[in-house]
Amino acid sequence: MEQYELAALIVTEDGQNTAIAFTRAKLTVVSEYGTRLWFVDVDGISDEPLLQRFAETDEIGVDMQAVTIGGKSLGGRGYFHPNPPNRSAAIRGDGKLEGYE
Repeated sequence: MEQYELAALIVTEDGQNTAIAFTRAKLTVVSEYGTRLWFVDVDGISDEPLLQRFAETDEIGVDMQAVTIGGKSLGGRGYFHPNPPNRSAAIRGDGKLEGYE
């Protein structure tokens, strides 16, 4: 398991890019038995309308672009799971994480 602290996070839904302002975001990559899973935990999201919109829809698929604190760019397709009361969210990866070696 590898973890990366993120410096920037952008999600794209319906062709619209949204830079997410957060206090902390961590990308976790788990490799087991030839399978690679990834997810992002995001805390301190200030965009309450974004969280509410995802909480009220079944359309939670997003494209994600992230930059680690070390400057590495990573991206992929995932599902945005909001937690509005805690101003947080998780993005569960669906497929390959681009830029990950």
